[in-house]
Amino acid sequence: MKKIITIVFRCLLGLVVLTSVGTAIFIYKITYGFPVSYETEKPVINFPQRQPAILVFSKTTAFRHSESIEASKSAISEMARRNKWFIYETEAGGIFNLQQLAHFKVVVFNNVTGRVLNEQQHQALSKYIENGGSLVGIHGAGDNSHHWPWYEKYLIGARFSHHSLSPHLQKAVIHLQTGADTLLTNNLPHSWNHTDEWYVFFNKPKEVHVAAYINGNSIKPSGNLLWIRDKNFGMGSYHPVAWYRRVHKGKTFYTSMGHSAEAWKDTRFLHLIENGLRWSIQ
Repeated sequence: MKKIITIVFRCLLGLVVLTSVGTAIFIYKITYGFPVSYETEKPVINFPQRQPAILVFSKTTAFRHSESIEASKSAISEMARRNKWFIYETEAGGIFNLQQLAHFKVVVFNNVTGRVLNEQQHQALSKYIENGGSLVGIHGAGDNSHHWPWYEKYLIGARFSHHSLSPHLQKAVIHLQTGADTLLTNNLPHSWNHTDEWYVFFNKPKEVHVAAYINGNSIKPSGNLLWIRDKNFGMGSYHPVAWYRRVHKGKTFYTSMGHSAEAWKDTRFLHLIENGLRWSIQ
């Protein structure tokens, strides 16, 4: 009997250790991203004449929103067809050089997570924006896995803390911000219901113009998990979920919505993304 108890205890201990190690690896991955490798080869691209070009970048080294990324591709392609845009999709960072970026009107960080670009590529993208380019970020592009101060300041404008976990996906009412740029609010109702994974930031985004918000008190924002017990706060009644700003000569637009494939079936969300692209191109 004693031998059986010893075996059971060791099995349980091993299970606890494996679970702890697995959880630690998962938390490290979603916070820092791995494995990290940087592509440097420049792709060959034939840019059509008289068509605004949009770069859709979907590389991830941290958590990957696979279903949303896949659903977004057909949705953005349909937007491009309607608006006569040229779309170039890639997950290779070699495109981030000043010569090729200059051909694009907009760069979309499509649920990009983790450390995906090297320092030279960071500099190329920041100069592209500051010289008049545009950057659009969707959902995961705003988490804390990027570790790039310029990016956090000029795209997100806030520090990511956590997202809702209990329940994970929740319904909330999206409200358009009074006075927001009409290019971003065109064809959208003043409010609508939307289900998503709601991102919580330590502070409201700074030096930005809000396009849409929710009542943060209407959701359960807790992100507590296992031994992480300090993520039980929200952002209050005024909880921005889409915002935009000028960056020197360029522009950035970000929405924290877009976690799942279902979001890309919501016509209001699709209008917001399409409006964001149109605003970025102008």
